[in-house]
Amino acid sequence: MTTPADLAAVPAEPSAEERRFAEIIEADSRIEPRDWMPEAYRKTLIRQISQHAHSEIIGMQPESNWITRAPSLKRKAILIAKVQDEAGHGLYLYSAAQTLGIGREEMNEQLLAGKARYSSIFNYHTPSWADMGAIGWLVDGAAICNQVPLCRASYGPYGRAMVRICKEESFHQRQGFEILLELMQGTPAQREMAQDSVNRWYWPSLMMFGPPDDESPNSAQSMAWKIKRFSNDELRQRFVGMLVPQAEALGVTLPDPELKWNEEKQAYDMSEIDWTEFQEVLAGRGPANAERMRRRREAHEDGAWVREAAAAYARTQAERKAVA
Repeated sequence: MTTPADLAAVPAEPSAEERRFAEIIEADSRIEPRDWMPEAYRKTLIRQISQHAHSEIIGMQPESNWITRAPSLKRKAILIAKVQDEAGHGLYLYSAAQTLGIGREEMNEQLLAGKARYSSIFNYHTPSWADMGAIGWLVDGAAICNQVPLCRASYGPYGRAMVRICKEESFHQRQGFEILLELMQGTPAQREMAQDSVNRWYWPSLMMFGPPDDESPNSAQSMAWKIKRFSNDELRQRFVGMLVPQAEALGVTLPDPELKWNEEKQAYDMSEIDWTEFQEVLAGRGPANAERMRRRREAHEDGAWVREAAAAYARTQAERKAVA
């Protein structure tokens, strides 16, 4: 005799919308804003895209701090262009997230309230000009490694936004490499400054890819939905493989005494990452967490009059259109 418990144990037949969603994912095609999607898929995208957008906006801070102190007009102009690019990246990503039914104001409120995260890498200080080079080479290099596969993300607006972002990130990475190259061809003090910045930014840049695969709660599902294409550890290993020949060309030493090629694995062995530091930064106890959020809140408050003026202008235009 069939009991209610037996009936509850029988998996429900997928709906037509669920079957269509699965077919699109399986065919490696694109989900668009008006398509049906599982609520978990939508929430995963909002979390990932908004976190990415927040990272671009917060990431403007450590570099904008160096615009007035850059060593030449050329360097100032390049740095201004880079910071401007990052603001644009945030705009593209907030716009992509909005197609999922969340407002930009809500995302911003989540950031300011500490409910939404941004990349841990931006919670470190930049005490020297060489840090602008290390951020470009290591941080933007890691971003490229992570983000190029996102150009094929299963959600259309996200993938299309990433195409332009990745093109501009390539410029940022080359700019950072060139800064370090010039310093490494300079005086002993300049070479020491460049090596010091690489020492400080190398491990945080490896942490950018997220925790190890067996400790990453969202990675497997994101890969199943084809939002992500590679796991955290796969991307980290690919990044290190890119860095080794570039470090040799620069003349800098990557600060990992265990780093060596493993012929059997056809990949590099490396030291264990200090995940305690990563968790501390994520928890808000990094070197610059408080400073970054304080500056972001101040900027939001200082810009209130701009938002009010824009809203008033929009209302006036709408009223004129209604009368006409």
